[in-house]
Amino acid sequence: MLKRTVQNIGERGYKNARSWVDLENISPVMVRAVVASEDGRFTEHCGFDFKELRKMNKEHKTKGKKIRGCSTISQQVAKNCFTFCGRSWWRKGFETYYTVLIELFWSKERIMEVYLNIAEMGKGVFGVEAAAHKFFDRSAAKLNTHQAVCIACVLPNPLVRSPKTAPQKNRSKYNITYKRTEQTPYPFKRK
Repeated sequence: MLKRTVQNIGERGYKNARSWVDLENISPVMVRAVVASEDGRFTEHCGFDFKELRKMNKEHKTKGKKIRGCSTISQQVAKNCFTFCGRSWWRKGFETYYTVLIELFWSKERIMEVYLNIAEMGKGVFGVEAAAHKFFDRSAAKLNTHQAVCIACVLPNPLVRSPKTAPQKNRSKYNITYKRTEQTPYPFKRK
């Protein structure tokens, strides 16, 4: 948020929208959509998805595919909370350090709650509550599957993608994420 504020300091009318909401006040389908879209093994790994890293490395070596990001939700929380979002090895080192600490001291529920409250989901839009109000005129607790998937689809590039156009402009990602969301169980015990 600080980085975006500085980047947009001269832009008239720019302001960040954010409203913290507890995990139990976020639609379970939003949690499922984020797990389906961003980190399918969220509850299985210890902050680093070594299976996905090996898969990406194999694809790179055998098929010449570009090296892609394999950041877990825990790594994204570490990056967004504790580092400046540069692309240096120093930042990656700090991110790794904080990911280990987050996994040691926070529950998976807490990691998910923080992630859904700090992730950038549009220009000046941080967190699922702000995104739900801005794009769908409702609270995060009232999001349906379509709306949750639309929000999840912007997470790789929230400044270019929009939840309003996700089904049209990112049809493949939308369809895959929708199907995975329907198949993904809610990862936590309900209180």
